[in-house]
Amino acid sequence: MVLGTALHRLLAHPRFSVLETIGQWMPGEVFPAFFEMEMLQRALIASILVTVVAGLFGTYLMLRNLSLIGDGLAHVSFGGVAVGVTLGAVAPLWYALGFSIVSSIIIYELQSREIVAGDTSIAIFLTGMLAFGLVILRLYSQGITTDIEGYLFGSLVLIDTRSLNLITWISFLALLGLALFHRALLAITVDHVAARMQGIPVHVVGLWFSITVAAIVVSMVQVIGALLVTALLVTPAATAQLVSQSFRGSLLWTQVFGLTSTLLGLYLSAELNTGSGSMIALVAASLFALVGLLKLLSTHIKPFESPQNKHVERADG
Repeated sequence: MVLGTALHRLLAHPRFSVLETIGQWMPGEVFPAFFEMEMLQRALIASILVTVVAGLFGTYLMLRNLSLIGDGLAHVSFGGVAVGVTLGAVAPLWYALGFSIVSSIIIYELQSREIVAGDTSIAIFLTGMLAFGLVILRLYSQGITTDIEGYLFGSLVLIDTRSLNLITWISFLALLGLALFHRALLAITVDHVAARMQGIPVHVVGLWFSITVAAIVVSMVQVIGALLVTALLVTPAATAQLVSQSFRGSLLWTQVFGLTSTLLGLYLSAELNTGSGSMIALVAASLFALVGLLKLLSTHIKPFESPQNKHVERADG
């Protein structure tokens, strides 16, 4: 369980000084501290890891019209956090991980067996588990405390060594699984019937994808918050689809918009003393609005036609 710690030590090792070297070139009065202070270094590493992984899987979610599942599982994870906090757990994210994985399996089975529509099952879990967490906190704990608000809206202070290790392992296993199943996953995304006829284990791959997305959502909770997970899981992928003409291009542009949202959001939140999760979400939404507006304007502005060109067209006619 020391994968995250090893990565942190490598990037912050005095011999290499990767983070400190980069930090010397960073603007602002507070933001360079993310490259110098140990606590903020962990937060920076975790933020970049979850952004990269969320962008890759978010692209597949967009293509499969499953954007809502990230939001639903995030609310489920909050129910797990509430139970963990009530029981006095040192690492409530493990409870969130268990709740999210079980819920993702149930949601997937309900969808694949066509017992209920996909959006219906997600909506039920979204509202039910959020309400469950709030009731548990009200009855058996101190209600919405500062730590609980951190899980709801994101708090980089909550990312300790244990959390960084968990986030790193989830990211590593998600990337490893995607490297193994990306062809099958893409085939299922394009046409699951044809994929099944080709002998691809559609149910197994789909179940793996659902479980992995659940784990990724849990890894994002401390960075951006349970209520704002879709800001990194969906918004960069949606923005990428506005400018890209291919699947590979979408993956690349998603990383560009995702990392820009995270780093710029961290910078602004540090300099303006605002919440990191809300600022990252705001930057991601602003990028989407800006790109969408530029595309809208480009489709309505016709190429310039000179009088000479018009005369030539009439002569040809």
